[in-house]
Amino acid sequence: QVRLVESGGGLVQAGGSLRLSCVYSGSIFGINYMGWYRQAPGKQRELVASITSGGSTNYADYVKGRFTISLDNIKNTVYLQMNSLKPEDTAVYYCNLQDTGRRLYWGQGTQVTVSS
Repeated sequence: QVRLVESGGGLVQAGGSLRLSCVYSGSIFGINYMGWYRQAPGKQRELVASITSGGSTNYADYVKGRFTISLDNIKNTVYLQMNSLKPEDTAVYYCNLQDTGRRLYWGQGTQVTVSS
C-alpha cells in the first residue's frame, strides 16, 4: 500500500517562509511525477507545483518566484519551499504522486496559515 505523509505546515506571518515535506512509502515501481496542491475553504483544490522523476518542474503562476519544489529520491521525499508567503496562500496543502502505472495517490494534507 502506498502512503504519503505531509509535514511542515503551520502558522506564519506574511513575508515568512515554510518548508513542506511529503514522504512516500510502499510498493512503487516508478514515479511519473509528484505534486503539491492546495485547497482553501470554499474553493476547489488547485495545483501549486509539480516535478517529474526527471526533475522537470511546473508552477502555478501565483507562486512562481516564491515557491520551489524539489524531489529527493534517496529520501523518498518531495519538498515545497515557500518564501514570501501571503495571506492568500492560506490553505490545506496536499501532496500527490502518480506512479508509472498512472495510479494517483494523495496525502492527508497539512494546514498552512499566513497571517497579515
